[in-house]
Amino acid sequence: MIKVIVADDHKIVREGLKQLISLAPDLTVVGEATNGQEVMERVKQLAADVLLLDISMPDCNGVELIPKVKALPTPPSILMLSMHNEAQIAARALKNGASGYTTKDSDPALLVAAIRKVAAGGRYIEPDLADRLVFEVGLSGDRPAHASLSERELQVFERLVKGAHLNDIAEQLVISAKTVSTHKVRLMQKLGVTSNAELVRYALQNQLFK
Repeated sequence: MIKVIVADDHKIVREGLKQLISLAPDLTVVGEATNGQEVMERVKQLAADVLLLDISMPDCNGVELIPKVKALPTPPSILMLSMHNEAQIAARALKNGASGYTTKDSDPALLVAAIRKVAAGGRYIEPDLADRLVFEVGLSGDRPAHASLSERELQVFERLVKGAHLNDIAEQLVISAKTVSTHKVRLMQKLGVTSNAELVRYALQNQLFK
């Protein structure tokens, strides 16, 4: 039996996923979580094979949780679940250690197949996204500006877009405000913007951090 933890901050989504998984004879939900802290608690407490992880958690970005989960002694395989079929976000998740990436509007049968595949040690990318990963992320000439940002710059970028101040970001990332300011300068240079308003506009245009 494949044991699954469902992590999503929306109850209706969790209930739908639990119902879908219950229809598969070889899958069972052993726990659920609504935020990053609960994700870590459940993964430590429960012997799960797969963590079905929403990319947008209320207290953190799901992508940032991946290395924390993978650092545990016996981590489950991680299948990211997102509203977005954004290739750059999928690439970040996979780079951080996720075994798969799928979207909430994917076919239910494909989601079940994805859970089985990552539980067996394989990798899964939603078919519609696979080609885009190759062509948008793999070909440097066509890469968007934000593809050149480091993981830390992306973390600062996301928090700036959501209205956090430098000191708040420094506290959240456990770095100095001066370091945050340096990252901000560098990411703005890479994106070719000169203000927070332009940062927000760039994020909206590229459907980032929703």
